[in-house]
Amino acid sequence: MASKDPRTYLLGIDHLLDEDERLTWKAAHDFCQSRVLPVIERHYEAGTFPRELIPEFAEMGFLGCSIEGYGCAGLNPVAYGTIMLELERIDSGIRSFCSVQTALAMYPIFAYGSEEQRQRWLPGMAAGELIGCFGLTEPNSGSDPGSMRTHAKQDGEGGDYILNGQKMWITNSPISDLCVVWAKTLDHGSDTPVIRGFVVERATKGLSTPETHGKLSLRASITGEIVLDEVRVPKANMLPGVHGLKGPLGCLTQARYGIGWGAVGAAMDVYERARRYTLDRTQFGRPIAGFQLTQQKLAELHNEIVKALLLAYHCGRLKQDGKLDPVQVSLLKRDNVRMARVAAQTARTMLGGNGIMGEFHIMRHLCNLETVFTYEGTHEIHTLAIGRALTGLAAFS
Repeated sequence: MASKDPRTYLLGIDHLLDEDERLTWKAAHDFCQSRVLPVIERHYEAGTFPRELIPEFAEMGFLGCSIEGYGCAGLNPVAYGTIMLELERIDSGIRSFCSVQTALAMYPIFAYGSEEQRQRWLPGMAAGELIGCFGLTEPNSGSDPGSMRTHAKQDGEGGDYILNGQKMWITNSPISDLCVVWAKTLDHGSDTPVIRGFVVERATKGLSTPETHGKLSLRASITGEIVLDEVRVPKANMLPGVHGLKGPLGCLTQARYGIGWGAVGAAMDVYERARRYTLDRTQFGRPIAGFQLTQQKLAELHNEIVKALLLAYHCGRLKQDGKLDPVQVSLLKRDNVRMARVAAQTARTMLGGNGIMGEFHIMRHLCNLETVFTYEGTHEIHTLAIGRALTGLAAFS
């Protein structure tokens, strides 16, 4: 969504989009500017999530928008990406809510669940009536999810599963109606634990989701834990379509794709705010945008954003054609988030002392992007994933 000022971006992708994609982008932009932007700073400062907007997110089709059927919008990857961009143009926490609901809670049910499970949960999730979360990370299991300690034991052959363990850094968990939890279990007749996905519903005895307090980043996103204490889950709530790490990692690939677009939105916002500020701010008798060092910063920010947007678009078309692989998603997430983080740091300097003030929004983006730089695969792990693809040698197992 280019600015009305043609000088804002010298290259764009509007001409590469079809009419439906352009309309989706504009609708997302207009909604986020009119409904989310006016309240975001208040929620960020208070450390609260704007739950009152969930029905509006659903009405806009943001929840499950990449899924076909079950009340979902069924958008193509590029249209989906533009929504993520506009959500994160406002705040990374807002994009995280919609991203988790779509890519980490609804997607595993859609991709790995039975038809009965899809019919049972997805329509309510698309309508914003059921909120989901994704339980993979643990206190001692972050970049190495295979070392998870959460386990499930079946109560007799064909019976319920009893889950025990703890997940942490879980977006949406304190407000979730259902948790997609990944746990190790022994299939009957096997001596080797296998990772399986379970849908744990809020009312289940032994489930608690305490909120994480004290965050200085992603403050407008609700984060918590998933604590499982002898939680009895019906066998009908186990996702039948996948086993092993490829299940949760497949979900993370979906989420990382959206982050690759979202980061561009955050970078656009800080760049556009810095550009306007330097055109308005006068020192030494002229706008500071007229000084060479300021123009160098603006040019560098602009060029990096343009390249990042083109990368996101290219990956979107590859995904649309079924040709986007996880390493390419690592490249997208790694590079675009790095770019956005640097953009926020640079834009902050251009506003001087005003750059740390909430009313200018840049410091909020900078604090948020510190988390985005780490979650959904750290920058370092994505670097090593790319290195493994380039050399054939694994720096981690």
